[in-house]
Amino acid sequence: MVDESGIMAFGRYAHIVGWGKAVPNRVVTNHELEQIVDTSDEWIRSRTGIQQRRIAVDPAETTATLAAKAAREALEVADIPASKVDMIIVATSSPEHTFPATACAVQDMIGAVNAGAFDLSAACSGFVYGLGVAKGLIASGQAENVLVIGAETLSRITDWSDRNTCVLFGDGAGAVLVQSSPVPGGILATEMGCDGSGGDLLILPAGGSKMPATLETVASGQHFIKMNGRAVYRFATRIMAEATRRVLSKANLTVDDIDLVIPHQANERIIAVSMRNLKLPEEKVFRNLQYYGNTSTASIPIALYEALEQDRIKPNDTIVMVGFGAGLTWAGTAIKWGVPTEKETSLWRASQRSASYGLAKARSQWLRLSHLLGSNLVTEDGESLAQALSNRLEDWRKQLESDEEEEEQRHDPKQEKPSLPNGASSSDES
Repeated sequence: MVDESGIMAFGRYAHIVGWGKAVPNRVVTNHELEQIVDTSDEWIRSRTGIQQRRIAVDPAETTATLAAKAAREALEVADIPASKVDMIIVATSSPEHTFPATACAVQDMIGAVNAGAFDLSAACSGFVYGLGVAKGLIASGQAENVLVIGAETLSRITDWSDRNTCVLFGDGAGAVLVQSSPVPGGILATEMGCDGSGGDLLILPAGGSKMPATLETVASGQHFIKMNGRAVYRFATRIMAEATRRVLSKANLTVDDIDLVIPHQANERIIAVSMRNLKLPEEKVFRNLQYYGNTSTASIPIALYEALEQDRIKPNDTIVMVGFGAGLTWAGTAIKWGVPTEKETSLWRASQRSASYGLAKARSQWLRLSHLLGSNLVTEDGESLAQALSNRLEDWRKQLESDEEEEEQRHDPKQEKPSLPNGASSSDES
C-alpha cells in the first residue's frame, strides 16, 4: 500500500504529539566572555550570530536533569503518563557517564517503568537520528510512544581559555514524544549519513579507550572540545543543503513544499549560506541561536519548541529539520505536521501528574536501597523489604492513573476520532 506522497504506508505513522525544553537559568553574555578571553561582542556576533548562551553552573544541574525536565513537559503536552512510554532515546555529546546511559537515568527520574532506554551518539545530528529510530520502532510495531531527547552540558567539556570554541557552546535540553497513529503524516522520511574520514575535525580526544585519562591528558586539555573551524564550516554549508534535498526527495517533495526549516543552530553564517543554496526566503527559516549558542543535540528540539510557541508551525505544514555534527555526521527529516488537540490541563490532572512523579522518586530510592541491601531485609513472605515497598508504590501509581482516566471520562465522555490533515474524518479513508 502506498499513500499519496508515494511513501509506503502500513497504517502506523509516527507523529510528534508532545514537546518540552529545559535550559539553565544562568545567562552568559558576550560581554562577560570579554573578561575571560581575548574576544569582543562584535567579533562573536559578526562571526557566529550568538549574543548569549545558557550555562549550567549548579553542580546538581546535569545532562540527565535537564533531559528529564524537558521530557516531563513533553509528556504533559501530549497528556501521556510516563508509564506508557515504550522507549527513551537520549541523544547527547556530554553524557553523565560513559556508562550507564544517561537515558537510563532519565527513565528512573520520570518513572517510565515500562520503557527501554539508550543513548545515541551522533553529535549535533543526534536528535534527528533519534527521530529516525523512533519512526522505525513505531512503523515496525515495536513501540507506541517514544521519547526522543537532545540534552547537553557542553560547558563542562569546553576549554574556557580557547576563544575559538568557548564562545560557541551552551547548555540545554529539548524533548519530543513521538506517537503511533493511524492518521497519515508525521515523520515522512529521514536522511542519515556520515563521513568518518573527518572524525578528527571536531573531537573530544581523551577519555575513551584510545586515550584513557591520565595526568598528561588532563594537563594538556585533551578532555576539552577541539575543532578545525574552517574545515567544519566548509562541510556544514555544503551538507546542510544536500541533506535537505535528499530527505525531500525521499518524501517525494520539493524545496517549494517547505513551510519551515529548523536547522541545527550552530552558526548564523552556516545557516545563511545553506539556506541561500536552497533559495529559501528568510521567513521560512527558524533561528534562535542568538539566545542559546550551539547546544548540539538540543538545538533543534529547543528551536522546534520555540517555533511552536511563536505560532510558526500550523497543521498540515511541511517541516524540515536538518543538522550536522562531529563524525562527521548529518541528518535531516521531513515532517507533515499534525498538531494535537489543545486541552487545558485541569488542576486535578496537574496534581495527579505531580503525585506520579513524587511516587517515581520514592520508588527509585527504595529500589536503590534494595540493590544495596540485597536480601538482608525481607518480609515474612521472603520478599525484599525495599522491593515490597517499591511494588506498593507502583500499585499506588497505577491507581492514580486509573483515577485520572475516570476523571477524564467524567468530564469528556465522548472520544473524538482523529482528523486527517485535510480535515476529513478517518472514516473517509479509502
